[in-house]
Parts: sequence; C-alpha cells; structure tokens
Amino acid sequence: MNIKQLETLVLVAELGSLSRAARATGVAQSLVSRSIGQLEAQWGDRLFERTGRGVVLSEFGRRIFPQVQLLLAQSARLQDEVKDAAGVPSGVVRVGVLPSMARRLVTRLFEDTQAKAPGVLLHISEGFSGQLDEQLVSGRIDMAVVSRYGHGPRQDEDIVGQVGTYLICAGTHALARRRELALRELAGLPLVLPSAPNGLRSILDQHARQHGIALNVVLEVESLATMKQVVMGGHAMTILPLLGVDDELHAGQLGALEIRKPEIPRTIAIGITRHHPLSRASRYVLSRLHDVVPALIAAGTGGAPAPK
Repeated sequence: MNIKQLETLVLVAELGSLSRAARATGVAQSLVSRSIGQLEAQWGDRLFERTGRGVVLSEFGRRIFPQVQLLLAQSARLQDEVKDAAGVPSGVVRVGVLPSMARRLVTRLFEDTQAKAPGVLLHISEGFSGQLDEQLVSGRIDMAVVSRYGHGPRQDEDIVGQVGTYLICAGTHALARRRELALRELAGLPLVLPSAPNGLRSILDQHARQHGIALNVVLEVESLATMKQVVMGGHAMTILPLLGVDDELHAGQLGALEIRKPEIPRTIAIGITRHHPLSRASRYVLSRLHDVVPALIAAGTGGAPAPK
C-alpha cells in the first residue's frame, strides 16, 4: 500500500468510474485497475461494486473510506510541515469566506499570494458564518472570515471591521428611493433569508420579539447569488451588507435601505481553527487577511475597518 494507491482509490470513488479516474490522472485505465486490484488483494475484500454506470464503493469500501481520507489528509499535512520547517511559505491553506465578501476578497488574496508566496495554494470554502464555524471546529479549514452580531469576538478571533445591515429590494421597488428604514417597518415584508441556525436570523428573531414584530420569511436560501436573483425579480427582499450587492446597486438593479432604530451592525472577524496548529503558509495567509479584509471594508460602501 502506498499514498498513490490511496489517492487513486479516492479518485475512483469520487468519480464513480475507472475510466474517468484514468483520464483525470492521465494514465492508462489498466494502471488504475491494477492499483485498485493490489489494494483489494492486500486487504482481502472488494473495494468497489460495478453498476450500469460505473462503480460504487462496496460495503467494505464504505467502511474504510473515511480512514483513507483521514490518512491522505495527514499525509498532506506532513508534507506541509516539512516545507514549513524549511522556512518557505508553501502548501495548501484552507480559508473560509463569507459569500458577501468572497468575490473581491478571494481575488485580492489570490493576487497577493501569487505575487509574494507562489508556493501557497489557496483552497477557498464559501459559506455563511454558522457553516464556517463548523468547518473551523472540525479542522476542515484553517481560518475564516466571519460576521458576528451583538457580541464580542470569540476565542481565537480578531475583529477587523464593522459593516451596516441593509434591507435589499429590487431597484424598481418604491422603497428603493429611500436610504433607511426602522426595524419595525420590516413587519409583513416578504423576506428571503438563510435558514436557521444563522447569526442574522438569530439577531432578527431576537429584535422582532423585543419589538413585537412578525417577520414574513417566504423563502430560505443558502446561496447569495440565488437570494439576489429572487430579489431582483421583485418577489421578495433580503437583508445583507452592501459589500454583497455593490455592483447591482450601481447598476440600479437593487436598492438598499440601512436598518435603523435599532441598527444591526455586523462585526467582521477572522477566526482560526483550534483543531491543529497553523503552518507557516497558513500564518502567512492569516497575516495577509489582516491587511486585505480591513482595506476591503474601508473601500466598500457602508463599512469601516476596526480601530487600530
């Protein structure tokens, strides 16, 4: 058994086909079959069952597959540690990013690392704060840019800025002519929001209870792009920071009203995983995030970097 054989096993399982795995790795299908056959002979059981469309993991394969994935992840981390010990920032760094910041943040971070640390490979996971928190806890990502409401930063988090919270509507809606609205005016408006558990949903529900407001959530969506499409169609409204909709605002496709009385500021923070120590490459990317994120917030509308 060697790492290459395990990588082949995972690739076949993910693609569901020996031929597709062969094309993906640029080798003959016979070599892929031989690699799988050698593992099966060594382990004493079949790893895959054939179907009309390709192959799927056997019962035995499903039982050992998580351990194979874990071993490969540990092997990759060992390689990163070896490079780290050599003093060169290199290896994979897994970064979680909020959908509202992803487009601009990822572009700037990628350009920065390519210019100054080309040995670093960024692996970006986009998600809402609750999803990113789970990935940090499990160690699937090394760090994340998240938003918090109403509380200070958690352990292993640094505040890097604050942005306002806005009701986003279609550019043709009558509300688009206004610049702000009171929280109580949300009552009855059709809203498309992320599903709970979610920081925004929690703070909105809390304020709604305190002010006796009935929120009208007509659609739950986990995709920023889909939220914006629904809102641009005039079917509902959503609640976002301006960073997530600035292009659509400038094009007149969307309108934004800051929510006031009370305000609902979003604190932007950078958190790191406690699952494993950060590599040299991860520490480098973390330092760049501390520069790039505040600059992005300051350059965008409706936000301010954290005070130094």
